[in-house]
Amino acid sequence: MKRFTVVAAIFASGLALSAAAQTAAPAASAPAAASAPAGPQKVAVIAFQQAVTSTNEFQRDFGDLQKKFQPQRDQLKSLGDEVDSLTKQLQAQSDKLSDAERASKAKSIDDKKKQAQRIAEDAQNDYQQAMQETFGKIAQKVDELLNNYAKEQGYTLVVDATEQQQQAPTVLYWSPSTDITKAVVDAYNTKSGVPAPPPAAPAAPTPHAAAPKGPAGR
Repeated sequence: MKRFTVVAAIFASGLALSAAAQTAAPAASAPAAASAPAGPQKVAVIAFQQAVTSTNEFQRDFGDLQKKFQPQRDQLKSLGDEVDSLTKQLQAQSDKLSDAERASKAKSIDDKKKQAQRIAEDAQNDYQQAMQETFGKIAQKVDELLNNYAKEQGYTLVVDATEQQQQAPTVLYWSPSTDITKAVVDAYNTKSGVPAPPPAAPAAPTPHAAAPKGPAGR
């Protein structure tokens, strides 16, 4: 039993970058058509993306990812503060400077803005790729566990209720008792053996959140 679509929400949480980005993981191939078994059908609902990002393993790896990109955040903040300071100085001293001095200071500010923009773009691309790999690696393992879990529990259909996915299924009604998201997360955590991160660990990303702009976008 395969999920219909998985959307990997990629965004730079807390990362001072110029834009947010998201990528979509390829949809799982549909199983071959088969005749429906006789008797009542057992259907379940799962928020697949939420399940992946709620696992201890993803929370741990996401926290490691934030630490990895902390130097870029610090560098962008430093450049942003420097640009602000130089801009204020230029505005305050403008009438006392010669044309050549004003042009020189303006060029210095512009150069630092361009430097910050390059750092932001490089960091965004690297973060996006790392986030996609982190999500995809764990999503594949959660999908495998979901298939086994569904078979063991006797479900004939599992619907992915992730919001804002590219081809979201229409669910007209479902009972909370059919939602197996937490059960799958608990089963995955038990199988992976990864302990829950401490309370201070970064929170998992949520779909379609915008990343803060870097100093170049001021």
